[in-house]
Amino acid sequence: MAVVESRLAEFRKRRGIAAAELARAAGVSRQTIYAMEAGDYIPNTAVALKLARLLESTVEELFRLEPDAPAAAPIRRAELIGGGDRFRGTPLELCRVGGRLVAVPAVPVPWHLAPADGLLVDPARGRVQLLCEETANRVLIAGCDPASSVLARHLDHAQTRLVSAPVNSSTALDLLKDGLVHVAGTHLQNPAGGDAPVAQFPKGRTAVFSFVIWEQGLAVGRGNPKRIRAVEHLARRGVRLANREKGSGSRQLLDARLKAAGIARRSVAGYNDTPAAGHLAAAWRVYAGLADCCVATGSAARAFGLDFIALSSERYDLVIRREHLDLAPVQRLLDTLCQAALRRELETLCAYDTRETGQRVA
Repeated sequence: MAVVESRLAEFRKRRGIAAAELARAAGVSRQTIYAMEAGDYIPNTAVALKLARLLESTVEELFRLEPDAPAAAPIRRAELIGGGDRFRGTPLELCRVGGRLVAVPAVPVPWHLAPADGLLVDPARGRVQLLCEETANRVLIAGCDPASSVLARHLDHAQTRLVSAPVNSSTALDLLKDGLVHVAGTHLQNPAGGDAPVAQFPKGRTAVFSFVIWEQGLAVGRGNPKRIRAVEHLARRGVRLANREKGSGSRQLLDARLKAAGIARRSVAGYNDTPAAGHLAAAWRVYAGLADCCVATGSAARAFGLDFIALSSERYDLVIRREHLDLAPVQRLLDTLCQAALRRELETLCAYDTRETGQRVA
């Protein structure tokens, strides 16, 4: 039943009218007046109109419906992917991939909270409390490109939301193989030659599009106070590395260069420290003075005003499962890659080479 809030006592006392006097004028008993004031009795229309006239008010002022209690947010099971801590109450972004609900931790930054569609209520069982059940017009991408926020902003203009899971290239490809993301971003190199992004997939199951060509190298403190010019200098005394996690393209590049230079990993201070999860995270450690150097993209170094020594030029690809190519959000993503405005911002803000952006390469 509807719950009615009564302000009858408030208006009666404001007018200086006794309960018995109001009861006589309204043609009801004093006990009825008290019951109406307590909210235990709801008057009929005629009595309510008479009371309003006697108290020089309106029925809506004397009696109003209390707002309904909000319905409890539904709980659903979701596949949890991406990095970051997972605790009860973790804010999440949600997307449906092939009928499965996938949740990505919405990692906050020091100055604002990331938008969230739900909260994690059971980390062990992947149970999620939904704050928003609308997951249409979304595309889920996994990868390590710091410019995913730039792409997301341009996709907004196409009424498509980009949900980004910040993981390394190897993890991104594994998630794509498991059908948990629409797109995997990768810059892994294949030592045996051929197309590294599609090597682990059955032939014809994926399509590969070039996103950008970027430079990867050594990000060092502004002014390069430790005079780091090459990978060999990481073995110097007093130089500490902020390393990336296993499976990342940056770690792959570093290990290959250390091996070529004949430098043992154990001789590099910081190599076995807790790794940084992402280019920006690694560059931030250098910026904050927690390390002297890291291997990252030039865009990550640029974001923190660090000096940068290029080691290699690489293509960062977007790998898409064939069955997802016809999805409307994926089509809008591919259309956005071809827009001059996106390319211009990637070139200006990130110093990326966009000459091949949007081209299908495999």
